[in-house]
Amino acid sequence: MSDTAASAQSRLAGNREMPLPVVRVPMLDQKRELFAYEIMFHRHAGDEHELMQRVLSTLADGALTRLVRGNRTFLALSRELLLDQTDVLLHQPRFGVVLQPAMADDAELMERLQKMAQRGCLLMLDAGAADLHGSAAMEALVHLVQFVRLDANALSPEELRARAERLHERGIWVVAGHVDDHATYQRCLELPLQAIQGRYLLIPDQVEVPVLSANRLSLLRLMRELQENSPGPVELGDIIRNDAILSYKLLSCVNSAYFGLPKQLKSVQQAAIFFGVTRMRNWVYTMSLGGMDDRPPELLRTALIRAHMCEQLAGSMPRAQKEMAFTVGLFSLLDTLMCAPMEFVLAQLPLVPEIRDALVGNGGPFGPLLEQIHAWEAGQLSGQAQPQHIQRMAGIYLEATQWADQVYAFADHKAPAAA
Repeated sequence: MSDTAASAQSRLAGNREMPLPVVRVPMLDQKRELFAYEIMFHRHAGDEHELMQRVLSTLADGALTRLVRGNRTFLALSRELLLDQTDVLLHQPRFGVVLQPAMADDAELMERLQKMAQRGCLLMLDAGAADLHGSAAMEALVHLVQFVRLDANALSPEELRARAERLHERGIWVVAGHVDDHATYQRCLELPLQAIQGRYLLIPDQVEVPVLSANRLSLLRLMRELQENSPGPVELGDIIRNDAILSYKLLSCVNSAYFGLPKQLKSVQQAAIFFGVTRMRNWVYTMSLGGMDDRPPELLRTALIRAHMCEQLAGSMPRAQKEMAFTVGLFSLLDTLMCAPMEFVLAQLPLVPEIRDALVGNGGPFGPLLEQIHAWEAGQLSGQAQPQHIQRMAGIYLEATQWADQVYAFADHKAPAAA
C-alpha cells in the first residue's frame, strides 16, 4: 500500500465507526440470481474527497466486503483514488471499478487503468448510450474492460440488441442498466446479457386480471388469520402449529446467536410471550414470504431492509406504531411479491387504516417514512438533505442490511428432513 493510502487510513481511524452513506444495488442474471452489487454513494456538497477516503478505509478493513456478503461488487472511485490509491483493490479480487467513457481521453488515467487490468482488477465501462467505436481512444478503453453496461432506457430496442451482440461477440460481458419496466426486462431476456439492473425488480408486472397461485392464496389466508381477532400467544401458536417448516424457521431464527437470547425458546407461544404478539406476527410474515421460491431473493431482502428501516425511522413513536411501521416496510413490496396490484392484495387483508394508507398512497403517519426510504434507495438525498440526516439514514440502512441478510438466511432455509 502506498504511503498516501496508509496516511489516509491513519487520518480516518477515528471515523471508522461512522457508517458509510451507501446503497447496494443488485444486478441479477437471467435466472434472477445475484450477479453483482453496485455500490452507490449519497453525497452532500463539499464531501467528495472525504467520502472517497472513507471508501478506501472501508475497503481495507473489510466493512464493504461484509455489506455485500463477499459478492462481486462494482463502485465508482474518484480520479485521485484511481491514480494513487488503488493498491487496496489488488487485494480485493471481488471488487471492481465503474469507468466512464470520458476516461478514454485521460492519458494518465488510461495508463493506470491498463496496469490495473493487467493485474486482474475488474473493470466495467458504464457506456450508457455512447458510441464505443468513435475513436481509437475509446477502442483502447473498451479493450481494457471485462464488462460493459448499456443504458436500456436511452437506447432503442434495436440499438440495444445490436450493441449487446457486438460486445458479446468480442467476449465482453454485457449488463443492461436502467431497466425500469417489465416490457424492457422481457426484451432483455432475449439478449446475450450477463446481468440486468434497474427498478423493474421493485415494481409489479402489469396484469389485466390478477390470478393468485395456490401458495400465494395460502399465504394471504395465513396473513388474514393473523390480522383477525387479535390472537394472543396461545392463539398465535395454534395458528402456526400445523406448519412445521414455518415453526422451524421462526424458532431457528429467534434462537440464533445473532439475537443472543438468555435462554432457548422452545415454542412459538413462548416466543410470542417473550417478544410480544405483534412482533412475532411480523416475524411470521417475514418467514412466510421467505418461502416464495419463485421470486428473486434480492426482492425479499429489499422488503426486509425496508421493514427494519421503517421501524427504526419510527423510533420516536409508541411501540405499537413502531411495530406497525415494520409491517408497512415489509408489505411495501407485497404487490411485487404477490404479482398483483396492491389494492387487490390489500382487499384480502383486514389491515388497520394507518398501514393501508401508507401502502396505497404514502399517506398517514407512515407514508413519509416510506418516502424517505424510497429516496434513499434511489440515491435522491444527495445534494438535498443535511449531512446529519444522511449520516442517520446511513446508519439505519447499514444496520438494516445486516439484519435482513441474517434473517433471510433463516427465511430461505427449509426444515431438515425427519430421520
